[in-house]
Amino acid sequence: MNMEYFDITPQGMVWLKAEIERCKAKRPALIKRVAAAAALGDRSENAEYTESKRELRHLESRMRYLDKETRYGEQVTVADDGVATLGKTVTVRFSDEADDVDTYNLVGPAEAEISEANLTSVSPLGAAIMGHKVGDTCAVAAPAGTYSVTIEQVQLMGDFE
Repeated sequence: MNMEYFDITPQGMVWLKAEIERCKAKRPALIKRVAAAAALGDRSENAEYTESKRELRHLESRMRYLDKETRYGEQVTVADDGVATLGKTVTVRFSDEADDVDTYNLVGPAEAEISEANLTSVSPLGAAIMGHKVGDTCAVAAPAGTYSVTIEQVQLMGDFE
C-alpha cells in the first residue's frame, strides 16, 4: 500500500503525539476491565465484557490511526511573512459588513478535528485564501455558490486549546 504524505502544522504534530500518549495512558485500565469482565464467566451473555472489549478495540484502532497520521504527516515550516499558509491564524470578512468577520487556524486535513477554529487547506474557503495576504479579496467556490471574502489579518497560529 502506497501512502501519500500530507502537510501538518507543528502544533498539529504536537497534538497528535500528545493524543497518542493520552490513549496509551487509558489502555492499561481498559485491559484490566476486559480481564475482570472475562473472569465473570460466560462471555456470550456478558455485556460488561462485550462493551469493554469494544472500547479496547476502538482505542487501539484510534492509536493505530494516530500513529499513521504522525508517520505520514510532513511538518511544514511556518514563516511570519503575512501570507495565509498552514500554521497561520487568518481573519476574514465575509461581506462589506464590518461585523461579518471570522478567525480560523489554517491547518492540514489531519488537523480538522482538533479545534472548532481549524479550517483545512482543502476546504473551499481554506483553498481560496491559501497564498493570499491582508487586503486580498478571494473568490470562494462553495457547493452553494461562489462568494467573496477579504483577508483582514494573518498571524502565526498559537497552540491548540
